[in-house]
Amino acid sequence: MAARYWVETLGCPKNQVDSEKLAGTLLAGGYEPADAPDEADLVVVNTCAFVEAARQESIDTILEVAATRRRGARLVVTGCLAERYGEELAQAMPEVDLVAGFGVPVDLVPRRSTGTRPPAHRAGGVPSFDLLELPRPPVRVPWAYVKVAEGCDRRCGFCAIPSFRGPQRSRTAAAVMAEVEALGDTVREVVLVAQDLASWGMDRTGPGRTARSGGAKRPIVGLLANVRAVVDRVRLLYLYPSSLDDALIEAIAGSGVPYFDLSLQHVSRSLLQRMRRWGDAERFLERIAAIRRASPQATLRSSFILGYPGETEDDHDQLLAFLEEARLDWAGFFPFSEEPGTLAAGLDGAVPTELALERLRECAAVQDAITAERRAELVGQRLQVLVDEPGTGRSVHEAPEIDGVVHLPDGLAVGTFAEVTVTGAAGPDLWGTP
Repeated sequence: MAARYWVETLGCPKNQVDSEKLAGTLLAGGYEPADAPDEADLVVVNTCAFVEAARQESIDTILEVAATRRRGARLVVTGCLAERYGEELAQAMPEVDLVAGFGVPVDLVPRRSTGTRPPAHRAGGVPSFDLLELPRPPVRVPWAYVKVAEGCDRRCGFCAIPSFRGPQRSRTAAAVMAEVEALGDTVREVVLVAQDLASWGMDRTGPGRTARSGGAKRPIVGLLANVRAVVDRVRLLYLYPSSLDDALIEAIAGSGVPYFDLSLQHVSRSLLQRMRRWGDAERFLERIAAIRRASPQATLRSSFILGYPGETEDDHDQLLAFLEEARLDWAGFFPFSEEPGTLAAGLDGAVPTELALERLRECAAVQDAITAERRAELVGQRLQVLVDEPGTGRSVHEAPEIDGVVHLPDGLAVGTFAEVTVTGAAGPDLWGTP
């Protein structure tokens, strides 16, 4: 009987892609998927280390899996927590058989290996065992994330990701297209993801190639068109606002999925400067207006940090006013988390945790009401909905796993598109009738 594996994934969609690539490698190596972690011979926890809450969730998950795994099963910890705190993690958690950073083929690890193993040799920053380019197993749902780049060249004050994911390393267009085409006809929507998606390919084309007036179009514009030619829907996640030029707006607006996921983080110019971020409320509102001119039905999502060092009541009031004016469809709010080694870790003006949470609740209350209103505006409209699972689907207005859904009759076939009339809305969700 073949050995069985279980991969537990925490964190963002990029981590989910890494887990799928790892699962594909295990399948190719003779493993079979287990039905539950306590039935597996090899349990892999792919961790997140973006903020303190994510690190704690990763540790709690590791301990839970360690306590429930079956006798003789190996437990391997990989992902961001393993890369960032490998030695410390191995010493603190004897329950773990191996802490493996990026680029370590866990299926080749000896059964009795305990502790850390250094990442595989890197040539020019590329792991010899490169998750980006590994094959993936068949997808079980009618949509799939496709990661097009690793790392990030930006140095935002609050983010430690470049310190352990490295600089941006874009995949070639040929490699991305090969993966998209290998997904097959059952995948009707592809979600392109990267830390800085709008900058995909810029590290390959050289500096200065932008889509501003007189410049070349960003490579992501061409990639979007190429992927759109072979799948029904293409969605882009994580767009840095300064990279969202007119050519990219027009490309997304004309793609059939006018969904704009803008990484804004705040709107106060002085606070954004302390974050090493571009923009302010006025510039963001100008970009949002340009999006809505190009596509009046465009869907907009963003995320914001509350309690960054130096945030004042005036900064907070600016954010509340922005939310009221921008009328985003979706927004996430997160309390500031001090990350060792980042610029923010050494800044003055710390905001008390309770005050940050109070500001977060105020923003969430404003946005929840706006989201409910935006959703109610869709009642009576006809939408094309992709049936993700029995009784549940998504239109172009909802990204998988992070937004609301459209509730449908159970009889609609998974993986098909259904034209429905929206008959009701409640909070983030819609109800549709074919």
